[in-house]
Amino acid sequence: MRNLPPGMAEQLSGPSYTGPATFAQCPLLTEPEQLDAWQPDVAVVGAPWDDSTTNRPGARFGPRALRALAYGPGTYHLDLGVELFEELEVVDYGDALCPHGMVEASHANIRRRVGEVASRGIIPVVLGGDHSITWPAATAVAEARGWGRVGVVHFDAHADTADSIDGNLASHGTPMRRLIESGAVEGRNFVQVGLRGYWPPKETFEWMRDQQMRWHKMEEVWERGLPAVMEDAVAEALEDTDGVYLSLDIDVLDPGFAPGTGTPEPGGLSPADLLRAVRKLAVETPLVAMDVVEVAPAYDWAELTINNAHRAVLEMLAGLAVRRGAEGDVVRPIER
Repeated sequence: MRNLPPGMAEQLSGPSYTGPATFAQCPLLTEPEQLDAWQPDVAVVGAPWDDSTTNRPGARFGPRALRALAYGPGTYHLDLGVELFEELEVVDYGDALCPHGMVEASHANIRRRVGEVASRGIIPVVLGGDHSITWPAATAVAEARGWGRVGVVHFDAHADTADSIDGNLASHGTPMRRLIESGAVEGRNFVQVGLRGYWPPKETFEWMRDQQMRWHKMEEVWERGLPAVMEDAVAEALEDTDGVYLSLDIDVLDPGFAPGTGTPEPGGLSPADLLRAVRKLAVETPLVAMDVVEVAPAYDWAELTINNAHRAVLEMLAGLAVRRGAEGDVVRPIER
């Protein structure tokens, strides 16, 4: 772990309710040149965009809430026996500029800022925002890691594979179709976990089947158990790929555990299961990126949703720390 200047260390070392609001009280970097100088393992990027929502807005406030309102639990993972920030250097790289009502400009800025991270071999953790931000974020990762060479494991109540919603090609219900259509991600390596409810319709699933997508609905999770489902999901995402992008819509959790989201769907995962599934992915696969989306603090209660989303990122970091300790590195370097 880097020795920080005394003033910076003082600002970042107190309780989680003091000091500047950075993710897990990590140092704030703002310039690409700082990434080159620091060479961190992971950089957190905010994507405060929610103009693509179809129900309750408010996920634009998610990145700030995940930095400022989550309770800081410490940094030693009890189950894995690893000190997160001794094995990993993590920085907060601020937010992509997302001017209201300007989807093309906002998505372009997200793609550029995530690209500044991923192109340097640094793992981006993107805090949304609505799920439309996965389109530019995962595109940037594919550009850095290899077009069609990254698999996706997508936790969500909804498939987000519509062609358009109300004529909007960049809705939070369409990003996964855009990624597959572009070739950034191959359909056969796009794996979804937790689908349930009443959307999308049959014809959308027919399109998904034509793309050779794989999905594991909550009914399967109920019948087989999440550990068995995750064994399949890991194998499917890694089939002839070089890395895995983890996309986590917080509405994969049952609304009793995550009320602060725009499109809550009853019957979802519990936090205990989700956190262990994220841990498994981080420990057992070469994760190259993660996003956490659809955290809408205005509908939250007692920071339930915020803390569950925050802990999902910590589980991912803990898994990376274990891989770092075992292998000496957490990502394959990129030749530039």
